Amino acid sequence: MAQDLETALLRAFVSAVRSGSISRAAAALGHSQPALSQQLRKLERAVGQPLLHRTATGVSLTKSGEALLPYAERILALSAQAVSAAGPAVAGHCGVGLIEDLASLPLTRALADFSRMNVDATLELVTSPGPQIRNALTEGRIQLALCDPFYLPDAPRWSARVPLTWTAGHNVDVSLDPLPLVLFSQPCRWRTPVLDALEAAGRRWRLVFESTSLAGVQAAVRAGLGASALLAQNVEPEMIVSGLPVLPDVEVALTRSASTDGDPLVNAVEAVLRRLIE
Repeated sequence: MAQDLETALLRAFVSAVRSGSISRAAAALGHSQPALSQQLRKLERAVGQPLLHRTATGVSLTKSGEALLPYAERILALSAQAVSAAGPAVAGHCGVGLIEDLASLPLTRALADFSRMNVDATLELVTSPGPQIRNALTEGRIQLALCDPFYLPDAPRWSARVPLTWTAGHNVDVSLDPLPLVLFSQPCRWRTPVLDALEAAGRRWRLVFESTSLAGVQAAVRAGLGASALLAQNVEPEMIVSGLPVLPDVEVALTRSASTDGDPLVNAVEAVLRRLIE
């Protein structure tokens, strides 16, 4: 008999992969490290294959893990959608502002699924840098904004810590001194914690490429120009690297237009975003 895959096990797996570490994933999920390791072993028994390579510096995917990851992310996104779909149907228009780093496939796909299940609702996704997201919220074009809290015009309704992950092309030697780095152009508030982590570990670095866009940074990493630190969901599984200093989590936060308090559509969209981020 085929064995069902529990969403709790899939969530543990995705969190471990995206955090690059079982201990960091356990902290993010509010579990102990032994408890999370037990969940991962249970999932591996369910699929009949090892999913993670475990080392002293973190975890990386096996071939079976690479194959499972997109399905696991899809199942978790659909689970979040199912909770919203069980409520009353919603209608109207809702604009959502996301910084480019957050406009990854799982999040945008979840919003598309939400729209498909609520045929009388219209969603508008606005992807811009933080200052433009703030302006769009102030001007009333969007009703929800999810970005670095520094750019929000008001105190956030909620915030979450999300992991950064080291990534590099297969031909990049991350033991090089100095380490070649690919970074977002200034002003980028997440450059400082990355560089601080390297300097605290005594690692010298040199900037070899920078870009204002996520696509530009990802292209440079794929081309093998150097290592970069990206939000976990923007890292291709086969390009996650270990052996570099542990990166700090960064904060993202959500606020919404005060005029939308009690709006069923905006409430439902916010709930979807919160489940996926947290």
